[in-house]
Amino acid sequence: MKRLIEQHRIRYPPFEAARWQPDALPIAEQDIDLGEYESKDEAKKSLENRPPAFRLGDEEGWLMERRYLLDGEPLTHEMNGHHQEEDPYVRLVKRQRRGWYLIPNPIHNILRQFINGVVIVLLASLFYLFISPVLELLSIPVYGLDTVRWGLLDYPALAVFVVPLIFAPLVIRVLANLSELRRQNLFLKRNPKTPKIDFLQPSKADENLVLNVEFPEWDPTWNHVDAILRVGVLPPGRESLLRTLDIDPTRQPPPGLSTELPHHWEEGLDDGTAGGEDAPMEIKEVKGGLFLRPMRLMVQGKPQRWKDGEPLTLQPPSPTWPGSVNTDLLRVHWECIFRIDRQRGGALLWVQPLKVAHSTAFSELSDLPLHDGRSELDMT
Repeated sequence: MKRLIEQHRIRYPPFEAARWQPDALPIAEQDIDLGEYESKDEAKKSLENRPPAFRLGDEEGWLMERRYLLDGEPLTHEMNGHHQEEDPYVRLVKRQRRGWYLIPNPIHNILRQFINGVVIVLLASLFYLFISPVLELLSIPVYGLDTVRWGLLDYPALAVFVVPLIFAPLVIRVLANLSELRRQNLFLKRNPKTPKIDFLQPSKADENLVLNVEFPEWDPTWNHVDAILRVGVLPPGRESLLRTLDIDPTRQPPPGLSTELPHHWEEGLDDGTAGGEDAPMEIKEVKGGLFLRPMRLMVQGKPQRWKDGEPLTLQPPSPTWPGSVNTDLLRVHWECIFRIDRQRGGALLWVQPLKVAHSTAFSELSDLPLHDGRSELDMT
């Protein structure tokens, strides 16, 4: 008798994944026992109603894979048609990827990049002040060493120039966050109605999505609406990941994961990879926030302009991704995004999650599109 196993494997990119070396992080593996079979043909027959295998990424990089093993050897899984998994959406989708969202002001990203440059200028200035006595000893001209009196103390003129550069972006970011809080409060008071979305045919990973959209309430400040079909990988739940890696949640987490965050979100929303600010300041009344967090592995199709009374046809991304997957470790998520361009207040997003059936062919992607985890860098 040969044992058949369904194996889930994942190495998910943490926050600001570009700073990480993927192969330095562990691959989490979960085995599901599917029973014992006398032959390969019998084992293959038992997989007819099982979800298909797929592979995103590779062993040296970021990885998400579902495969079937018969006595430790890979077993090919042939599909007879489109297969749609019936698992419900994970809590992360219900709380953070459904409904109305705002897009942060781009100034947050601009100031963050500016701060990085200011730090370089500061370090260069300190080094210059440190070696200036040596330069004078070598009769090399030096500049900026004159002092400026401020109160009872004298300060180097160079410091008087550099220090305001450090504090200016911090002050502007505080003001920008206060502005974002005001935008959120104004949006909640406005409370636009939910659009009516009618899908004209079942959603499939390798076929166009056809739908009708109606906005019960059209705001005069709205210019136009673009529809986008997006697919990506959601992070595994922190609790499931630690359990799979056989790590005590109260002990030091593995590389790529942070300690548990004592914030106001619910259990299951923290993926354990927080390493920085992923969104501007948000009001606590909205669980999950009003800013859409980008999936760190994701791709989207070409935007299509919405016209009242006409059906929308959205092309899926190419190459073909797997259909919807909602398990403890593997989470392939599809969503339809309606981006409303407004005359003031920035763009508005309506996010509609989708249950999409797998294609009939084996999905394998080696080149995964990697994105930052910050909301102001979302592709929309």
